[in-house]
Amino acid sequence: MRRLVFFSLLIWFFFYPLLSASFSSEDPSTIAARKRMVERDLKGRDIHDPKVLEVMGRVPRHLFVDKSLQGQAYEDHPLAIGEGQTISQPYIVALMTQILKIRPGEKVLEIGTGSGYQAAVLAEFTDLVYTIEIQPKLAKMGAERLKQLGYEKVHVKNGDGFFGWEEVAPFDAIMVTCAANHIPPILVKQLQEGGRLVIPLGGTAYLQTLTLLTKKQGKTDIQHFGGVAFVPMTGEAQK
Repeated sequence: MRRLVFFSLLIWFFFYPLLSASFSSEDPSTIAARKRMVERDLKGRDIHDPKVLEVMGRVPRHLFVDKSLQGQAYEDHPLAIGEGQTISQPYIVALMTQILKIRPGEKVLEIGTGSGYQAAVLAEFTDLVYTIEIQPKLAKMGAERLKQLGYEKVHVKNGDGFFGWEEVAPFDAIMVTCAANHIPPILVKQLQEGGRLVIPLGGTAYLQTLTLLTKKQGKTDIQHFGGVAFVPMTGEAQK
């Protein structure tokens, strides 16, 4: 028995440092850059929700962009992800998440998966996240990246987000991460009573107003949160 205990302790002594390293292998400079982003670009502005700040300080944005751009991952500006699309700046990701006020157990739909970063952020609030990407290549890459990073419960679909995701509707919240000149009626229909929808709305191709729609007793309440710049929604929205 003593030999068995000694052998077990010996294994633990040699392998525990390796196990610990696997959970703390992130470059300290990356951790520091993410912390600066939260303090300077989020807390330093109007992001005040503690959960949003905590999640933004944890999700590794640099792993959702090309290696050549990872050094810019925690700067407060969009980055190209291919197919003419971008990953939104950290402040906008935090703002849209804060506006929606996601609660655990709520079903959320994202229109515009892109790199998968916003879906990963949403998945830190609820395990019912559905995301649609119209570009097949981005949908595939986003799904693979989310799975590799442990976000296996996020459901990714290649399709036109203008039509929502009828098979799994209704949703408690919908986030549209591409701009449209009007709110797609189908998305409003797929909202639960009391559901919220946030979308960059109207304006020119790259200048819109961030708009929150809340469904109340069959009617819609609208709030505006200032100017933003998103790539336009493609597909049916452009017809």
